[in-house]
Amino acid sequence: MVSSRGPRRWLVGILSGALGAVAVGAVPASAASAAPAQPVKSNFLTEEWLAEADSHSLYSINKWAGVHDVWSKTDALGRKITGEGVGVALIDSGISPVKGLSGDDKVINGPDLSLESQTDDLRYLDTYGHGTHMAGIIAGRDPEVLDGSEKDSRYFVGVAPGAHLVNMKVAAADGAVDVSQVIAAIDWVVAHRDDPGMNIRVINLSYGTDSLQDPRFDPLSHAVEAAWRKGIVVVVAAGNDGASASRLAMPAMNPNVIAVGGADPNGTDSRTDDVVGDFSSRGSEGRAPDLVAPGKSVVSLRDPGSFIDTEFPEGLLPTDSAQRFFRGSGTSQAAAVTSGAAALLLQQRPDLTPDQVKELLVSTAQAMPAADTVGSGAGQLDVKAAVEAATPQYQQNHEASLGTGSLEQARGTSHLTDPITGVDLTGEQDIMGQPWNPTVWSQAALDGTSWNGGIWNGTAWTGTEFDGTSWASTTWTGTAWSGVDWTAHQAAFTGRSWTGRSWTGGSWTGRSWTGRSWTGGVWAGKNWPTTD
Repeated sequence: MVSSRGPRRWLVGILSGALGAVAVGAVPASAASAAPAQPVKSNFLTEEWLAEADSHSLYSINKWAGVHDVWSKTDALGRKITGEGVGVALIDSGISPVKGLSGDDKVINGPDLSLESQTDDLRYLDTYGHGTHMAGIIAGRDPEVLDGSEKDSRYFVGVAPGAHLVNMKVAAADGAVDVSQVIAAIDWVVAHRDDPGMNIRVINLSYGTDSLQDPRFDPLSHAVEAAWRKGIVVVVAAGNDGASASRLAMPAMNPNVIAVGGADPNGTDSRTDDVVGDFSSRGSEGRAPDLVAPGKSVVSLRDPGSFIDTEFPEGLLPTDSAQRFFRGSGTSQAAAVTSGAAALLLQQRPDLTPDQVKELLVSTAQAMPAADTVGSGAGQLDVKAAVEAATPQYQQNHEASLGTGSLEQARGTSHLTDPITGVDLTGEQDIMGQPWNPTVWSQAALDGTSWNGGIWNGTAWTGTEFDGTSWASTTWTGTAWSGVDWTAHQAAFTGRSWTGRSWTGGSWTGRSWTGRSWTGGVWAGKNWPTTD
């Protein structure tokens, strides 16, 4: 259990070590707001940070994974392959409108299912800092980047810069979230995948739980399998429990989805000496990562004033004068890279099934002679090879999940704690205190009917109107699992607001994750070298 560092704070919920190591620079909000808007440029006299000289930048990752070559190719309609038209649902801590994610039609806000959804100034926004980092990796694109100039190293460009992101916020400023919120988000994506303007073909889950349930019965595992069966590629972080972990995080344990481990470039530009990152869960012969992707010290977009921004200044790039970027290590980042790759494939060949996308990525992965064979799966992601490979006639044949297991066991060892009463969220109930009926839910999830308008599991979670950019919210009525009215909990978020490009105050005081996640191995200094 994570201890509280102040009164009236939500304790961290389920998301375990797979939520990745992300760190940011602790730059005051005022300084961030005043940072110059121009791209980072070459300046050897002042030792300005150079994307092309950093093996962990998105420029370098895209170059060595063959993404630059893919961007030069065209699809059947003559469009450059950048992920255009493909929606990637990011179920995470929200997305903040920092440069690189603020372009027209870049982010569509789905319903905010987080504990902050009842606060107008926080709805959809990333108070934690994790979701923004993932969003940048998947589909970030600086506004200066014209079509055909994506390879310009002066600008920030994600793996699939033409894709759009569907923002499904579930985590609050301290990372607080329950597995029921994540399941509800997955179910919503399935129900709305074909809505006008959505075309959701990929779900990115850069986190997981330490549930020990059989994935055939675990509800979270069943939710991702239901999405997969509805034609959505689900990319999941393998977990950040390191070489000693013989079990992947849930739902990466589900054999259908793409479980991604994290690769470490070993300080060189060559891929031949790349290894599996120390942080990356290895799994076992029975279920290991399907492949690995870059996950060590990845440079992506900073979320000024967010929890991670203020708590982990070691992620700041000292020579980044614009103060836009920070480093993060973990299978979270590796999953995000892979989600971007899936979006590129689905623009190129929109008729691909999830099984075919998985087979293309796995069968073309580059061998890693210096890495352990279990933890590296089929090898390291090679996007160019996947795009150039012939469409496989391939269908997975795993035993179907049932989803009739325990919601409580799906949480693993972490639980939400009500800041007013101190009552943990336990047992077979969701955050609204509604009883969980796995038999009814599991079939509805397969059918894509677990949502009825804005109602999920018998309670209204969200509105039903869409204004073209954001899904409407609704006031949560009744009580939380603890029996206390939801209105009484709004004080926990009072005073938090978004102004311009940064968080006011710049001092989120939530709490850190357990040792496995934020304060332990993946946060060790060796994972955050400022000279990388």
